[in-house]
Amino acid sequence: MQANKEISAVERAHHALRSSILSGELAPGAMISEAAVAESLSMSRTPVRSALARLQDEGWITIYPRRGALVCELTVEQVRGAAEVRRALESTGVSEGTPQARKELEQRGIENLHRQQEALEAGDHDAFATLTMEFHRSFVELASNPIMLSIYDRLLDFLRLSLARSAQKWMGEPVQIIAEHKEMLKAAVEGNTAEFLDLLKSHQTRIYELR
Repeated sequence: MQANKEISAVERAHHALRSSILSGELAPGAMISEAAVAESLSMSRTPVRSALARLQDEGWITIYPRRGALVCELTVEQVRGAAEVRRALESTGVSEGTPQARKELEQRGIENLHRQQEALEAGDHDAFATLTMEFHRSFVELASNPIMLSIYDRLLDFLRLSLARSAQKWMGEPVQIIAEHKEMLKAAVEGNTAEFLDLLKSHQTRIYELR
């Protein structure tokens, strides 16, 4: 029973810290105090220490003994690497999707794009980030491959953080963002994998300023 409570505390600490990093509350370069986190979450330092070790394994922080943990910068290499894996998974989903799956995608995609438009016009970054992740994930879903989806889901934190870092750019270009998403949806629905891949790569390069 005690072990289960300890695991639960580790999960709670990990979730709280990761959420703070992804939201920008804990910005790159910020130092995290093990004692301060334990106090704020009303738990001992042991589960916090385990949560920090897990975050370091995931690449979000660097632990410095007796000093604390430093929130890492999201490097260009990480963004580029995640973008490449996403392209592979999303384009494979489009190529593997059945006509029926693509037909169902069209209606869901149109509804999602409408909500994206509303979020951008309202300047609601969090809503747009969630909707665009759902939008891109839907292309992977076309393949009906749980393993592909599991791999893709591991990249969603990088996608959310990448969107947060480039928010100033895309929040100022709502018309172009929606237009690019519409083009990608059209290519996916038509099963045109080559065009979809070209559109996605161009979109990622511009949004994340990858060269």
